[in-house]
Amino acid sequence: MTPRKLITDYIADVWMDGDAEGLEPETPIAELNIIDSAGIFDLVHYLQGEFRVTVPLQEVTPRNFRSVDAICALVERLRQDEGGSAA
Repeated sequence: MTPRKLITDYIADVWMDGDAEGLEPETPIAELNIIDSAGIFDLVHYLQGEFRVTVPLQEVTPRNFRSVDAICALVERLRQDEGGSAA
């Protein structure tokens, strides 16, 4: 599975009762109150476990978590910074 699909499925399962309908790669998840600020930290924990990256606190910003695409870009950048390979 691609990172985009894994992240989309996780968000749908945890915050959208398993229904990803309407959750597009650029859907503004925070603006639409799909995920609140506390939920972002749950998502960070998921990303760290699933993708084996460390998400520094300074990277937990609205810009990096505004959409699935933004989250994917963050994961890919962190993987490259840590010398890992992108999936």
